[in-house]
Amino acid sequence: MIPGAEAYDVDIGIDADERGRLLEVMPDDVDPAPELSFCRNVFIPLTTACRYTCTYCTYFDPPGEASLLGLEEVRDICQRGADAGCTEALFTFGDDPDERYTGIYDQLESWGYESIHTYLRAACAVALEEGLLPHSNPGDQTLEQMETVADVNASMGVMLETTADVDAHAGPRRKEPGQRLRTIQNAGELDVAFTTGILVGIGESWRDRAESLLAIAELHGRYDHIQEVIVQPVADNERWSGGGPTLETMRRVTAMARVALPEEISVQVPPNLAPARELIDCGIDDLGGVSPVTDDHINPDYAWPALRELEAIAETAGVPLWERLPVYERFLPESLRSLDFDGVLADGVDDENGNREWISPTIRAALEDSSCPSNCGRPVH
Repeated sequence: MIPGAEAYDVDIGIDADERGRLLEVMPDDVDPAPELSFCRNVFIPLTTACRYTCTYCTYFDPPGEASLLGLEEVRDICQRGADAGCTEALFTFGDDPDERYTGIYDQLESWGYESIHTYLRAACAVALEEGLLPHSNPGDQTLEQMETVADVNASMGVMLETTADVDAHAGPRRKEPGQRLRTIQNAGELDVAFTTGILVGIGESWRDRAESLLAIAELHGRYDHIQEVIVQPVADNERWSGGGPTLETMRRVTAMARVALPEEISVQVPPNLAPARELIDCGIDDLGGVSPVTDDHINPDYAWPALRELEAIAETAGVPLWERLPVYERFLPESLRSLDFDGVLADGVDDENGNREWISPTIRAALEDSSCPSNCGRPVH
């Protein structure tokens, strides 16, 4: 039983035979992807407050020290991103701050916002005004919280990390895998194109890794809403000195991800944290969101690679590199897809013409607006 799943009304059944087959997968069992993609973004750390205190994370600040960006600061970051040709405004922050963060809530109230989610909605509106497509990662969310911001996001995400109960989540405010899975399920119920992933090296076993990937695949099988799964190694920082996974481990778990997930889900590794060149033959097809403007505020010790470095990774593999939008093309209505798109389409909510819709009228208008730079399907080299 996945910890906390029943409490959050998530029904996940891990088939022992499927798990066993997945545990036998090795890099030689997968084929390299025929192309690589990435998204040009700006990283916007809306708040560093977080209800959790994971031992590997440097992102959160304790109560009394946590920051909250003002909307004009958000606008400045978005303007710099738009000037640099970015398409995505990546909103990150710790999971919904708890009652300890009185300063954050006092600030929100003084600005006229009742919650971090209503404030996130206003921040997403600023990004849209500046021609960027929001992709928000607010951590665990109830259905109501996600519904508050879903229509102003092109896509959203949360890292599952693991279905295991690990010591790295220790403390009085533990992350519960069941709540993480519930957030992914909420996205499916709301027809939100979604990104998730696993964190490798935080104390999980090989069995845990297999079960995490199978849980993601099962939820996607119900809702068809997962666009990409990130395979991310934990990295040393000022709070974590336990080291990261070996190259052999990353190669094997990446291959497991490719086998566990349907073809339409991209397998991604972050090129500032993972040895992407050595993982090309393990089935990755995406290098994630990379910023020419802002730091990786979650992993500030690890700089983003320049575009030329991404091109070099693709050249080494002998495959084309494509720049994509934060919402994958298979979720777009036909009028907004490239003419040569031949991928698997996503199911969603029926529109008046009987087609399935994933993006809201707000996001569709942004995509149709010439002020929004659309790099969907543009080859880099």
